[in-house]
Amino acid sequence: MAEAVTAAVLLIGNELLSGRTQDANLRFIATRLADMGIVLAEARVVTDDEDQIVAALNALRARYDYVFTTGGIGPTHDDITADSVGKAFGRRVVYDPRVVALLEASYRGRGMELNEARLRMARVPEGAELIENSISAAPGFRVENVYVMAGVPSIMQVMFDALAPGLRRGRPVLARSVSVHLPEGTLAAGFRDLQARYAAIQMGSYPFYRDGKYGADLVLRGTDAATLADAIAALKAMLAALGGDPVETTA
Repeated sequence: MAEAVTAAVLLIGNELLSGRTQDANLRFIATRLADMGIVLAEARVVTDDEDQIVAALNALRARYDYVFTTGGIGPTHDDITADSVGKAFGRRVVYDPRVVALLEASYRGRGMELNEARLRMARVPEGAELIENSISAAPGFRVENVYVMAGVPSIMQVMFDALAPGLRRGRPVLARSVSVHLPEGTLAAGFRDLQARYAAIQMGSYPFYRDGKYGADLVLRGTDAATLADAIAALKAMLAALGGDPVETTA
């Protein structure tokens, strides 16, 4: 079996931790990675603090094949991701002439000035590869296994689409879900035994309370369709034997 390809996401920004901004990027990245067979193993959120960003980057890039960051590459003083990545890798942060040319053309075409603040977006760690931004020109960048993207969801998404073809892929992760009106305490033992029986399948239980009844959504994930189908059949049989009414739902 091919070795798993792993990834982490680092979400950067005070606004995420203050509650002012609700993150929309993690779900997009997680879904796309699953489709590509890349296992998203960890996600972190850090403030706009250089020491925190550097520490998180160094921990994650050593542990996983890929690290994707969002946020902190705009024109304001608190956009410090480029400097933090440079520090993590021991690289100087420079005004990249390729980015300067992109920004000059973009702002000239919009009748706007490329002022000092906007020029900050041309600063990247020396030797970084650029990630295309088809919306607002200012690119993201890559240093080794770290991919740095914007925090604005629409821009982050086109950046991810631009970098995705270069990623090493694994087997796509398949998911199936069963909903049942049984309390978790009733099904827990059987579910544990099922997990031991199908060790290659990732199994999770997510409780709910609907229409005055306790229940759980049981989600199974794996890369082999036949094994996943066998596990789902065994799960339904186990739940029915406990008096449940298992119904397969959208995972």
